[in-house]
Amino acid sequence: LSIKEAKSASLALKEGKKKESIQEPRFDYYNMDRASYDDDDDDDDIDLTEDELSHIVEIYDFPTEFKTEDLLKLFQCYQKRGFDIKWIDDTHALGLFSSPIAAREALRSKNPLMKLRPLSKSSSATKAKARSCSDYLLPAKERPQTSAALARKLVIGALGVKSNLTKEQREAERKKLQEAREQKRLAAKQREDAWEGK
Repeated sequence: LSIKEAKSASLALKEGKKKESIQEPRFDYYNMDRASYDDDDDDDDIDLTEDELSHIVEIYDFPTEFKTEDLLKLFQCYQKRGFDIKWIDDTHALGLFSSPIAAREALRSKNPLMKLRPLSKSSSATKAKARSCSDYLLPAKERPQTSAALARKLVIGALGVKSNLTKEQREAERKKLQEAREQKRLAAKQREDAWEGK
């Protein structure tokens, strides 16, 4: 604010005139109707009956200017457990959680910038979109641990330089990869045993 603008603002206040803002705010937080966000009676009738898609929540009534990053920021507490977004249109998106429990937890949270509802209560167009691409709407999962060993080996081989890793560091990486393979093998065996009823 320049000195000239400050003087004109103070003169306008003395004369009883209200100076209009140059830029209007996007959201009026002071006059927001909190009653619509504090309804606790909705919690009882959250129905996640669609077993195969109960980890999906419809996100709607958010500003059209929102991008994927904006929605991801609103759900950042679910990022580590697994969360993803699939767009339907400018004001509707599907939130993919890692489990139905995480989806129920998100439905209980309130946010003035958007609304959430279970897929079972969403519009027929949203349900149709979810069902049409249900193969791609699997629960979001945390990314597995990775290692730079293979990339380092390929780069070193291509450039023909010597690795600066110690023998202990190479052995630690090799052991980490071996453990990851073993965990993957055990998980596959458990899935197979579950299907066979063992």
